[in-house]
This record gives sequence, structure tokens and C-alpha cells, in this order.
Amino acid sequence: MNKTKVAVLFGGVSSEHEVSLLTAASVLRNIDRQRWQVLAVGITRDGRWLLCHEDITPDAIADGSWEKDPDLCHVLLSPDRQHHGLILLDVPGGWWGSRVDVIFPALHGRNGEDGTIQGLARLAGIPCVGCGVLSSALCMDKDMTKTVLTARGIPNARWLAACREDRDDAALAGKIGTELGWPVFVKPARAGSSVGVSRAEGPEGLAAALDTAFAQDRKVIIEEAIRGAEVECAVIGNFRDPEAAPSLGEIVPKRDLYDYEGKYLDGSTDLYIPARIPGEQAEAIRRGAVEAYRALGCTGLARVDFFALPDGGYLLNEVNTLPGFTSISMYPKLMTAAGMTYSELLTRLIQLALEGED
Repeated sequence: MNKTKVAVLFGGVSSEHEVSLLTAASVLRNIDRQRWQVLAVGITRDGRWLLCHEDITPDAIADGSWEKDPDLCHVLLSPDRQHHGLILLDVPGGWWGSRVDVIFPALHGRNGEDGTIQGLARLAGIPCVGCGVLSSALCMDKDMTKTVLTARGIPNARWLAACREDRDDAALAGKIGTELGWPVFVKPARAGSSVGVSRAEGPEGLAAALDTAFAQDRKVIIEEAIRGAEVECAVIGNFRDPEAAPSLGEIVPKRDLYDYEGKYLDGSTDLYIPARIPGEQAEAIRRGAVEAYRALGCTGLARVDFFALPDGGYLLNEVNTLPGFTSISMYPKLMTAAGMTYSELLTRLIQLALEGED
């Protein structure tokens, strides 16, 4: 019997290229190859699509040396549903097609988590693991996410949005002082992994924080600083039946900011499962995670991040439609804490994609 072909896409034209390599390496180490036939497709920083030889090692993907493999083949994902997969370009006689049954986008950030890959998969008629076009685009844009959450009555931190073209630091500082208060966090509206995020203690630090965020995106958001425990909830399932993992995870950064290095590189963050908050508050957050998941139209999976407030309430921080899947990432840790192995988690996500729903 032929195995279902799973194309794992990784790399990408994104500030989170390296994170994607780590996620893909973890996926390739743990995917059940007795059940799935895996095609590893790397996307370089300059946007070339390359099919890796079947013997490529996860370590070669993690450290970036996969690009030096002499057996790489240029490919493209055809939007023509008759192809239903990849077109291989570097083959004798011109080109050759390889069917793909499902796409696993191990891609973070722009051009992978923002609805673009999801739209290409939709055109091609190929199921794609995770959220669809609209929910991916909504959740990638923190300003739009918060707009939807606020309209649905889901509590989240107060914020302001600003665009590079209309930048006016003095006017922004005034609005922050009257509407948010200091300190604030300044973030690119459409980036993840805490890339480009910084904290401004007062008006004197705003310009530098805006420079950092605008280097990543033409739109930024400015959020009030929240005093509370940072907790995360893993949600899995399609729109009809999403479930929150039984336990929440708590993040305790050893620095002022849970940044890129703390998430992936230097181990400067402590993780606690279950989160060290009261049981009633944890249950309320789990319910809030599912409510937000539905409000934003999520499918497959998402990690929903919150601040657990000292008074027992909560504020939703952000929704990640393709959370990190490295060995130290919270989403797989929460699911394994619930009794599901990493391999079983990957299988479940692929099955959800194949079940599909519009």
C-alpha cells in the first residue's frame, strides 16, 4: 500500500528562517516514517525551492548545511490541481511531477505563517497542516488579532498601532502617556519569535524601540506593560471540536524580555508545566483559549498566550498559528505532558489536515 506523501516545507524568506530550520529538524526526527512518506523541501533566504535527497539528515537541516547538498533539485509547488504536488525542474528531459498528499509547513513568520503558503496550498488543492488563509493572516497581524478579540469581548492588553509612513514620535509619546501609560512594549505587527520587540520605559526610549520594530515591519503595535504570569495554552483540533491541553505552561524569563535568544538559543528561560497559578484561573484561561481559537477561525493547532493577572483574571497576549516545534518549545511540551508523544502529535496534526474543513 502506498504511503501518504507529506511535504515538509522549511526555511523561507523570513526573519525566522533559523527557527524554521530547528522546527523542521525536530519534525523530521520524530515523524512516523512507517506511516508517512516524507519529502523535505527547503526554501532558501532568497526564495529558491529545493527538494532534498531522501537521506538528508535533520542535523544538516538544523545547522543550515543542507544547502550544500549536491543532490538538491529545484522544484516548485504547482497551483495546477492536475499536478497536485511538486514540479521537479532539474531532471533529464525537462521536468517531472511528484504528487503531494499533504503539506506540513514548518515555516515561521512571513511567507509561511501569514496565509501565503496556505493560499498556495488551497490553489493546489493540497491539504495543509494548521490554520487556513484567513486565520493565518489574522493571527499574524497583531493589530488585526486584537481588533477581532476586542470585538468579541475577549480581554487583551490595551494597544496603539502605528505605520512607518505616518510616524510621529512626539504624537505617539503623547498618546501613550494618556491612553496606555509607561512602560510599553513596542512590537512589529507581523513578526514572531519576539524578533524586533523591545521595551520603552519612557518617552526617551521610544524612538529606539520604534526603530527596532520598524526595521522588521512597516506597521508596529505599542502595548501597555502587564504585570502577571506569562502562560501559554496549546489548542488542537478543527473548528468543530478544538480542545485545550489539560495543563498550561508558564514562562519565566531570566531577562526583562522573553526574546529570540531566550526562546531558542541560550536557555535563559525557565518553563513550568503545569503553570503555577490557581486551578480556577487556569480553567478560565483554557476556556478563553478555545473561545479565541474559534473567534479567529483557527484549525489544526495554535498556541494561545496569556497574562494571568494577580486578581485571578487574564489578558490574552497573542495567538501563534505555527508555534515553535523544537525540542524545547512549549507547544509540543504541553501536548506530551498530556500523554501524547511527539510522533503521535505530528500524526494527529496531519490527520486533521487530511480531514479538512472549509
